[in-house]
Amino acid sequence: MHPLRKLRESGSATPAQVSVLLAENVVFNSPILARSIQGREAIAAIFAQSSSTRGSGTYTAEYKIDERTTFLRWEGTMDGHKIESLEIIVDNEQGLIVERTIALRPFPAVKLFRDAMYATLKDKLPPDVWDYPTQA
Repeated sequence: MHPLRKLRESGSATPAQVSVLLAENVVFNSPILARSIQGREAIAAIFAQSSSTRGSGTYTAEYKIDERTTFLRWEGTMDGHKIESLEIIVDNEQGLIVERTIALRPFPAVKLFRDAMYATLKDKLPPDVWDYPTQA
């Protein structure tokens, strides 16, 4: 079992608990953000918050693609609506996460999730991760 999955299934993961699983320059790619985000501190906050925000659910599949790459599938609910995710996690030689890419569906549940994440993390992340810059 991947260490991130194990931590998430253990209950409420704190940013400090997530942080020890992440490489310093970890990259996170998510459809709820306008761009990729990098850095242990910011990503630890995102991962810890998402565990409590996304509602109930369970991992339904885990496959090792190669020695450093893991595929996970998760199904659950967001405000009572079905939500699913597929993710690819890449670890370095030390077993720390260097990249995580996630896909979520369906869009209405993803929007509920994104809005809830924004409400709790808007002041902890750069504004340009939430939306595209406006042009004058």
